[in-house]
Amino acid sequence: MRSLLKKFLRYMAFEHNRFRGLWVKFCRPMGEEYAQYVKRHGGLYAMGEKCAIANVARITDPAYVRLGNNVRLSDCTLLGHDGSINMLRVAYGVRVDRVGKIDIRDNVFVGMGAIVMPGVTIGPNAIVAAGSLVTKDVAEGDIVGGVPAKPIGRVEELVRKLEAETDKLPWGHLIRQREGSFDPATEPEMVRLRVKHFYGADGANDAPALSPAAEKRK
Repeated sequence: MRSLLKKFLRYMAFEHNRFRGLWVKFCRPMGEEYAQYVKRHGGLYAMGEKCAIANVARITDPAYVRLGNNVRLSDCTLLGHDGSINMLRVAYGVRVDRVGKIDIRDNVFVGMGAIVMPGVTIGPNAIVAAGSLVTKDVAEGDIVGGVPAKPIGRVEELVRKLEAETDKLPWGHLIRQREGSFDPATEPEMVRLRVKHFYGADGANDAPALSPAAEKRK
């Protein structure tokens, strides 16, 4: 019965844009699936291929947002307008506007808690660190972080560093084996190796079970 309910909610969300909240609550769609829903019904100016969007990401003015290929949005906010204009209208009797596009090019990751302000272009090949406030354009290949966000590194350098570090990890061989972002066949062993690495040999015996999200992907 639960399986049928999930199928029904997904069908209604994708085909008719109805029961979106129930679909998210009961089906917990992963980022790739939710991005397809946003591409159909989110009202974005444009979206490329192979994107992933967390179902808690906030896009306030989707009509002015363009996402390229392989854009990954975590629990972040794309803020397309300045809401203070309504206060100014009442307080000063002025009728003004402050709105801007958000143009995110190919191969960009926006981290958890980040806020992207109106009028910003990001990338391509860029990373916005968690908790950042992006008020200016992010150049190609840059990693930015902070409030306001500033360049803190280069993506190419990060790739080389992560490759070297992964080669030394006890679970590095499992990372190399999997084709996508998740492999249910190797995940339990990866969790065990990580816990052992973090907490020592005794911790491996107390490794937690898969998270609900991981169980869903099995």
